[in-house]
Amino acid sequence: GDYSCTFTYSAQGGTNEQWQMNVGMSEDNGLFSCSIWRPQGKSYLFFTQFKAEVKGAKIESAMAYSQAAAGARTDIPLKQEEFEITDTTVSHREGKFRFELSKLVIVAKTPRDEL
Repeated sequence: GDYSCTFTYSAQGGTNEQWQMNVGMSEDNGLFSCSIWRPQGKSYLFFTQFKAEVKGAKIESAMAYSQAAAGARTDIPLKQEEFEITDTTVSHREGKFRFELSKLVIVAKTPRDEL
């Protein structure tokens, strides 16, 4: 529809890693979500930078993880200092990001037309 999610990054290493990206809307069209993750859990890519950008909606919450849940393992969130969130982007924080990313989840609020 009127919403999009773009993920850009620079990384080194890793061989044939499979990644997934899902976008979705809530039933009432009030929330737009965007998830990027490695289903196998931990990524072995060395991320030098990343940025996810949402268009058409304003980010309400977001979380980045160094490890995604898989098997008996659980999601391990990045430290808050490693990434930053604005109204439309989630990105690495230069000098603080520790080069590990396996999952990124964004929930954004869509603009409401008032009647």
